[in-house]
Amino acid sequence: MDDTEMQKISVGKVASAVLLLLACDLSNGQPASQSTGSTFRIMFYNVENLFDPYDDPEKNDNDFTPEGNYRWTEYRWREKTAKISKVIRALGEGNLPAIIGFCEIENRLVLEELAKHPIIKDGKYRIVHYESPDRRGIDVGLFYRDELFYLMYSEPILVQLPDNPNFKTRDILYVKGILANADTLHLFVNHWPSRLGGAATSEPNRIAAASTLKAKTDSIFALHANANILIMGDFNDEPKDRSLLEILQAKAPNSNSKLINLMLQMPEGSGSHKFQGNWGFLDQIIVSQALFQAKGRLLIHNQEANVFKAEFLLEDDRRYPGKMPFRQFIGFKFNGGFSDHLPVYVDLIIKN
Repeated sequence: MDDTEMQKISVGKVASAVLLLLACDLSNGQPASQSTGSTFRIMFYNVENLFDPYDDPEKNDNDFTPEGNYRWTEYRWREKTAKISKVIRALGEGNLPAIIGFCEIENRLVLEELAKHPIIKDGKYRIVHYESPDRRGIDVGLFYRDELFYLMYSEPILVQLPDNPNFKTRDILYVKGILANADTLHLFVNHWPSRLGGAATSEPNRIAAASTLKAKTDSIFALHANANILIMGDFNDEPKDRSLLEILQAKAPNSNSKLINLMLQMPEGSGSHKFQGNWGFLDQIIVSQALFQAKGRLLIHNQEANVFKAEFLLEDDRRYPGKMPFRQFIGFKFNGGFSDHLPVYVDLIIKN
């Protein structure tokens, strides 16, 4: 895919899509026949600065070069790629995830090298990625297995502040496709602005991201009230913070909100990220009511999201009781771990 243009369907794929639609019951958009019982895992992972070691003069990536503060070499990049591959393979539990959302990746090259790593190359992952305007040069991206997910369309959604047109942050990645020839799925991969400068001071930046995402999901709901929407990402806010609960209106499962934040039903003390001794959910998965209530062909298994908390992804917390994510760096010191975040995932099932 050309990183500067929106993904288009080829003429041949258009013909395939038309044949698929002709096989559907047009009263409900469901294929006339489809095997059941299959599970499709969708994963999100903040991989903590998956950079290549090459200096890009158009990005502020000097820290991630051999001479930079992180002493980022070809060897460390390859080692990091192998570690992320190991996580993907382990999380798949014998069957690689169908779709993976990433954040904190530098460019398409690091995704290409990850996709062809021997540990996961049998997944034959295809890539959706656009260069974002983020000053550090970090982007979001998506892997998908094209035998399981038929890509129809993708685009980057620019996040802007109304009173600061020069503000630069990551785009929101939007991807639309058909999962397992069963139903249309709308995917959003997010990495909202950080809390640099303090949570309260930086909150307007995340509210801008939430408003941008809300406008896009509203436009989808306007066309199809029971759309299958799955939103994943590192939101740099907790599920009960204003950006998510009030602006995006991603609420608890017992609400009648159009969007359900699956992390709002997680047990107290659980999380994907640990800060000052407290686990929390900066990484979240949010779904539409249609997915949560199984109003179409797709449903969320057990109506829940999960955190992949394998022992090899954890290390002893040096300052507080218990474990914490096994980080790649502590400050500028190389720690040899995986990421300062744990992966989160859901399983989608094709219902009868």
